[in-house]
Amino acid sequence: MAEALDQPSEARERLRQHFLGHEPSEQTSQWDALWKAGDFLPWDRGGPNPALIDILNDRRDLIGDPEIDAAQDSDSQKRKRALVPGCGKGYDVLLLASFGYDAVGLDVSESALEVCRKYAASDEIAGKYPVRDPALGKGDVKFVLGDFFKDNWVDEANEDWAVGNWDLIYDYTFLSALPPSLRPAWSGRMSDLLAANGILICLEFPTYKPPSTGGPPWALPPTVYLQHLSRPGEKIEYDEEGYVVESDKTNQMALKRIAHWQPERTHDVGKGTDWVSVWKHQQ
Repeated sequence: MAEALDQPSEARERLRQHFLGHEPSEQTSQWDALWKAGDFLPWDRGGPNPALIDILNDRRDLIGDPEIDAAQDSDSQKRKRALVPGCGKGYDVLLLASFGYDAVGLDVSESALEVCRKYAASDEIAGKYPVRDPALGKGDVKFVLGDFFKDNWVDEANEDWAVGNWDLIYDYTFLSALPPSLRPAWSGRMSDLLAANGILICLEFPTYKPPSTGGPPWALPPTVYLQHLSRPGEKIEYDEEGYVVESDKTNQMALKRIAHWQPERTHDVGKGTDWVSVWKHQQ
């Protein structure tokens, strides 16, 4: 599911038709079929989004360092833990590990994970993910099969990496791959998984589409992120045209948006329309 969904209208319509008429419970098999066939992967951009690279390099003021603060360090944990749901071919997972995070890529498609494991073990990645901090070195990398909304992947990821223990979560094209009916569950799960001092990074895409065009990728203007993450787990009202109805309400699970900007660099498909939002729990 993961990287960018850069496709002309013909390919976008082909992708939409592939999912048309299938219930949310049938999404897993539909994604797996695309990965298994391997000849139509319009979301795959061949590498991580430049916006994420720039965030990891330049915005430590927001996201902190990949190493646990010495005052909080323990014998069992030195690095922060990062989760990439809908990891696709694994570009973002390898990038986060190169910055020093212990990174887990999660996907519901076994075929996708077969592809990303082969990629991670191939000569193709030589020089693409260099160690950013020689003193810290690379973090561990795991690719795990599982449903983001369930705990069926917890043991493989390591039990203490599950609910409430993720220091960084990155969402790019994961939410846009989900039917809108799953957005309350998405926001609730993000709030549950994120550590007390953790950071959620959302690269908001596609912000430019009218909701009437359907998906995937489903239209995601910034207000969708703001309304759902302000009230995780709650059903949010939409108008007749499919646009979210804005409200100032929050709930006890709310995540607070601490930064929001348009990145200088991103994949071509999102230039001029992508946004970055950074979130944390309300203290």
